[in-house]
Amino acid sequence: MKHYPLTKLALVLALMTTGASHAVEQQVLYTQSLAATCANCHGTAGKGIPSGSIPKLAGLKNDYLVEQMQAFKSGTRPATIMHQLAKGYSEEQIRLLASYFASQQP
Repeated sequence: MKHYPLTKLALVLALMTTGASHAVEQQVLYTQSLAATCANCHGTAGKGIPSGSIPKLAGLKNDYLVEQMQAFKSGTRPATIMHQLAKGYSEEQIRLLASYFASQQP
């Protein structure tokens, strides 16, 4: 059995950590790109548009956002366009969007 010097072990651990952090960065970028699709109506990061009639999303509760998106998706909540847009999101994407907007400062 070959023993690895501490430096090789440290390098292996560093590479493993780098891979994990890269995966996290990819997930963050993916979530931000999903949220960017909402910006036209709900403003950047869901902060709303001044004098807009469309609600801001930033800071709303996670569960509420999921519930509303599911209602749009199923058609139980009427809307002019959200019911059509919501149908294009998977349940996982809805959860990611809800978490993203819930974490934004209003």
